[in-house]
Amino acid sequence: MSEWIDVSVTIRDGMVHWPDNPPISVERVLPNVSKISMGVHTGTHVDAPVHFDPKGIGIDKVPLAAMCGPARVIAIRNKREITARDLASVRAGERILLKTKNSPAAWKRSPRFVDDAVHLTTEAARHLAARKVMTVGIDYLSVAGYRAGNGKDVHVALIGAGVTIIEGLDLSKVPAGPCDLVCLPLKIAGCDGGPARAIVRPKRRSR
Repeated sequence: MSEWIDVSVTIRDGMVHWPDNPPISVERVLPNVSKISMGVHTGTHVDAPVHFDPKGIGIDKVPLAAMCGPARVIAIRNKREITARDLASVRAGERILLKTKNSPAAWKRSPRFVDDAVHLTTEAARHLAARKVMTVGIDYLSVAGYRAGNGKDVHVALIGAGVTIIEGLDLSKVPAGPCDLVCLPLKIAGCDGGPARAIVRPKRRSR
């Protein structure tokens, strides 16, 4: 059986973050106690519906089933954006993880924010919503594009269809294909997101 692969990003003092989010500070305040200060959308994290829907649920209410179970890693060759055509193979109910050139290129450019990371187009987000996928994960800080300015449209399309969003993955060591996924965000009451530890176990293809 394949080994589990950690696909979460290590949280470090001063690490890269979304431009308008709080900076990350990890500080030793006692010989055996550290203090951490950061936004909940730091590194590997899960978005809660309330992030873009005031009436949506918080991260403590997001179903665990959406983040744990069979999944599929899709390798995206498009070096600029993810289109609906790139996602033609997606099926209803899938948990999909999108592996792009961001893994590991964008993370290696840390601590400088990458404003041209590969992202979903609005059309692609609506395509996933129409296909009724369960979960979509991506390998940088947002499913949407910073330069594209389509953050609200992409998130609203997915959240409105009940799609759980995982952001900030590092899929550089994971092959494309079926896998098992475990992603557990911190349980913060009513919060718009939660930092998470995510692991993936590739499944061997039957011959």
